[in-house]
Amino acid sequence: MKTASVTKYDPVKYKTPTGTTLNCKGWIQEAALRMLLNNLNPEVAERPDDLIVYGGRGKAARNFDALDKIIAGLKILENDESLLIQSGKPIGILKTHKDAPRVLISNSQLVPNWANWKHFDELEKKGLMMYGQMTAGSWIYIGSQGIVQGT
Repeated sequence: MKTASVTKYDPVKYKTPTGTTLNCKGWIQEAALRMLLNNLNPEVAERPDDLIVYGGRGKAARNFDALDKIIAGLKILENDESLLIQSGKPIGILKTHKDAPRVLISNSQLVPNWANWKHFDELEKKGLMMYGQMTAGSWIYIGSQGIVQGT
């Protein structure tokens, strides 16, 4: 039986964990989970119902289905695996090693001939792309101070 996909931010379901209890298999995965969920917290995010963290377009995940799969992936990710995220959507978990990054994220990558807003917008409308801004898509938004320091 198929369940209806979430299309709105649920503050209970997406509450950022705190404290010393792990929800993942290691603290590195837990840190990624907490950063992701914190970026979408209504006290932080510009429009959590649209997964917009800041800047009018900067998203933390492509859609709620992708968000749920990212969260599920982080929770099962072993300490010798890496979760691959392509423009806000998880595309795989690879066996790596304990010193490899737990999460590898690539957002909004277009080759020069197609690297324009018109083409990007077409891909976004088809659900194939998202705009991660500078820190929303990498789950490290800490407010305007972080943007100023990052530029």
